[in-house]
Amino acid sequence: MTESDKGPVGETLEEFLDEIGIRDEVYDAAVKRVISWQFEEARKARALSKKDMATTMGTSRSQVDRVLDPDNVAVSLQMLARAATALGKRLKIELVDIP
Repeated sequence: MTESDKGPVGETLEEFLDEIGIRDEVYDAAVKRVISWQFEEARKARALSKKDMATTMGTSRSQVDRVLDPDNVAVSLQMLARAATALGKRLKIELVDIP
């Protein structure tokens, strides 16, 4: 097998995103999408309406919509923790080394 038969060889996705200056933005968006998905799945599993979730959290339905919006990365940790509690969950945040 020759070098040209091996397929593309080059930088990692992380290196590429770093190079074009959007790695942190992409990671933030990906993390929020996963968290939003987890909240929505937990809400559905409990058969909890958004209105009832808002009442349990002591907030508005629009705030619940922001928590569940995968594109909204500007939700506070406090609001995420309140949403988790309303769903019978606990928010866990982990600090990890950068590869």
